Amino acid sequence: MFFEYPKLLWLEIIPFLLILHYLYLEFCARRPHIRIPVMLPLKQGRFSFMACMRHVPAVLKILAIVMIIIAMARPRSSGKMDRVDSEGIDIMLAMDVSTSMLARDFTPDRISAAKDIAIEFISQRPSDRIGIAVFAGESYTQCPLTTDRATLINLMKEVHTDLIEDGTAIGNGLATAVARLKDSDAKSRVVILLTDGVNNRGEITPQMAAEIAKTYGVRVYTIGVGAEGTAPYPVMTPWGVEVQNVRVEIDEELLKEMAQATGGRYFRATDNTKLMEIYSEINEMEKSRITVDSFPVYKELYTGYALVALAALLLAVILDLFVIRRLP
Repeated sequence: MFFEYPKLLWLEIIPFLLILHYLYLEFCARRPHIRIPVMLPLKQGRFSFMACMRHVPAVLKILAIVMIIIAMARPRSSGKMDRVDSEGIDIMLAMDVSTSMLARDFTPDRISAAKDIAIEFISQRPSDRIGIAVFAGESYTQCPLTTDRATLINLMKEVHTDLIEDGTAIGNGLATAVARLKDSDAKSRVVILLTDGVNNRGEITPQMAAEIAKTYGVRVYTIGVGAEGTAPYPVMTPWGVEVQNVRVEIDEELLKEMAQATGGRYFRATDNTKLMEIYSEINEMEKSRITVDSFPVYKELYTGYALVALAALLLAVILDLFVIRRLP
């Protein structure tokens, strides 16, 4: 246990002074007196129960002051900060959130299937640090590397297609993911990049981003998402939203080149089952040792002291009014 405001404990000198004042009044102060011829009746009753009880309210009030001062100093307790070694790698999930991810060749659509399978992948790797980067016409980090699975999954659920300007900036998406991994000291650093289109936006070309990843020792696994040929896609028409078959265009050669340049692999996912198999295969990658810090959890202890102070005051008042029959 420790005190958040230990200097307030100096106020404990107040109850000490009150004790000295009470003793002075009881034994040193001059009180009204009367002379009597015989002391025998008084000697027989001087140690009566009521004679002792008259001091209890004063003791309780001083106790209450002591407890209030301790509560004001804010006593707290905390667990020890442990460093836990675990096996894992650092993984960034770079996900395409362009509007083409609304195509319905997956169930219910590409982006929903990609999110659900990624969440399952995250749940199966409790020892890894995982982060999320999203890209369309631009890119940004949805979640930095973390071992907090609950936060990571919640942020993955919030990924959708209208987060940023439309387009497909594959190079920017990979560069953003690599930026989150470049300072990692994990033995194995991996980007899983998922897209369903052709690079058409961004200041950084996919080839340049792959070279940056290679420089930092980051392996890139690329996944092309989309059925062969055409895919049903919701299109806005004058009569509302209609589902039309649209040609699937994935730059597989580019994705293969990016993966090979960094020592990774390219995969093609044509449905939910295939995408799940791809994540399962990546799940078998090597692991390296990392250290996870568990932070101390503080517990406030002032409530108990405050309750003792309140109980002491109430008991003192009750004794004064109904037992000793003194006026408050």
